Amino acid sequence: MKKIKILLLFTLLIGLCMYFVYQEGSLPVDKKNEGTVIFTINDGEGINSISKRLSTEGLIRNKLVFYVIARQLGIEKKIQAGDFQLSKKMTAKEIAEKLTHGSQDGWITIIEGVRKEEIGEQLSEQFGIDQTKFTETATEGRLFPDTYRIPKKATIPAILQIFEKTFQAKFAAARSEYPFVKRTDRDVLVLASLIEREAKFPEDRRLIGSIILKRIEYDWPIQLDATIQYALGYQRKERTWWKRDLTVSDLKVDSTYNTYTRNGLPPAPICNPSLDSIKAAFAADANTPYLYYVSDAKGRIHPAKTLEEHNENIKKYIQ
Repeated sequence: MKKIKILLLFTLLIGLCMYFVYQEGSLPVDKKNEGTVIFTINDGEGINSISKRLSTEGLIRNKLVFYVIARQLGIEKKIQAGDFQLSKKMTAKEIAEKLTHGSQDGWITIIEGVRKEEIGEQLSEQFGIDQTKFTETATEGRLFPDTYRIPKKATIPAILQIFEKTFQAKFAAARSEYPFVKRTDRDVLVLASLIEREAKFPEDRRLIGSIILKRIEYDWPIQLDATIQYALGYQRKERTWWKRDLTVSDLKVDSTYNTYTRNGLPPAPICNPSLDSIKAAFAADANTPYLYYVSDAKGRIHPAKTLEEHNENIKKYIQ
């Protein structure tokens, strides 16, 4: 009986110690401290690493207590990546809850095939940046389609640097897969942008690129509607940057991007292409036997070797 009492007393003492450690560890590091610091959580970072760094940076009293609180609140899997404004006057619970929302960063997803003006619209809506200044500063083709974490107060140069870093990494990786292709980076990127706007299905990308190169080799105009759409710009009635139904007069628009009236590639990309389109631009081969193609109602490509075959495809898939 005496042993049981001693064991119970010992257990009680341990419990009290743990309670006081928990209570003490939950308190602010310095409740009088009015300063704030930016604490960054990296993508995929776990609660253990976060707890250790919070402790190292003097934002919490006890990393184990913080871990327990995060588990109790069920938020260890809800903590976001990004920059957070924290203070030493915050309790461990307040910090844990703060890390699930209130990030100083925002997220933006750039889809394939949009032009820089469309990206500028997104950034303006989400981050309040000057759309016109962004468009004037950004380089078409180098705003790589991806999901980005953007600091809420980031400047336009800072945002462009984020885009550029990703673009360079992706483009370099694509080129490394085609070490013997002598095509210039500029030509690859322009060709990739054309492929992006023309291809609806992955298996058509390389074929489209090859036909474009074949026509250029023959010194023929490549005649792509997407380049006309780019030249025409924003359509107020349709509220789109890509006019849906082109007219005969549209095909005569005076623009260096008019591939009906000018031979060769346009002077610059017409959109921001995906990695698949960039790879297709590297892989494209002018030795293809095809010189023409049409797209059916579903966007499937139907190539032709001769004008006669091409006209038959037009009758079959368009008219």
